Amino acid sequence: MQQNKIIQLLNNAFNLVLTMRDAQIAGPTNGSPCMAYSMVVPIANYSPWVNDQAFQSVYQQVIANTLVDQYRLYELWHLCDQLKHLPGDVLEVGVWKGGSAVLLAQRFKMLGVDLAIYAADTFKGVVKVTAADPSYQGGEHHETSVETVQNLAQQVAGKPLTILQGIFPDDTGHTVADKTFRLVHIDVDIYESAKDVFAWAWPRLSRGGIVVFDDYGFPTCQGVTKLVNELRADSDKLMLHNLNGHAVFIKI
Repeated sequence: MQQNKIIQLLNNAFNLVLTMRDAQIAGPTNGSPCMAYSMVVPIANYSPWVNDQAFQSVYQQVIANTLVDQYRLYELWHLCDQLKHLPGDVLEVGVWKGGSAVLLAQRFKMLGVDLAIYAADTFKGVVKVTAADPSYQGGEHHETSVETVQNLAQQVAGKPLTILQGIFPDDTGHTVADKTFRLVHIDVDIYESAKDVFAWAWPRLSRGGIVVFDDYGFPTCQGVTKLVNELRADSDKLMLHNLNGHAVFIKI
């Protein structure tokens, strides 16, 4: 009897979530019909991250140092497997406290891939805010440091990351301008910064390489959504919208 009650409560809760999902919670914004938001609750429930013990072990070590949820982190983790045979290093711009960058470093280490993880951040918060980013004023996510990132990297992956401190690419892009990349993770939250990073990184991306925009699916990051929608029609790339919030570009 108790089990039946629990099942009924879960069903009721799920039905409530579905009702909320189907009710639009934010209409078109900034005059753009493509900027509508609603609660996204897929009914598919295959969850390979749950029993992926290697992922869970690393995830538990980095969770306190990232704002990226388990679903997006697992996608990054899985992309490492897909990209292990491509040439190039890894670039993450928008590192905050290092959780996702360190997860990438550890996964490639576990795969036996020798590459550099370049971790770029101002360590002073968000920059280049414009009218395309109504949820930001500048300086958000400043509560971090190089030491915080490197301590985590040493603890989890056993070696430090290559830190690029300053505005990227303006201040530090020249130091890695001769590099090739297989994966670029852009987590900068706002339009102009994301645009500059992508324009710099795309010519340096290996064919078959991937750029992941962390902030595509979120109403607080409308500028990134705007940018991705501008880029998606280009003929040199494929774009995938993952309902976890990622926009994934593949160089073809």
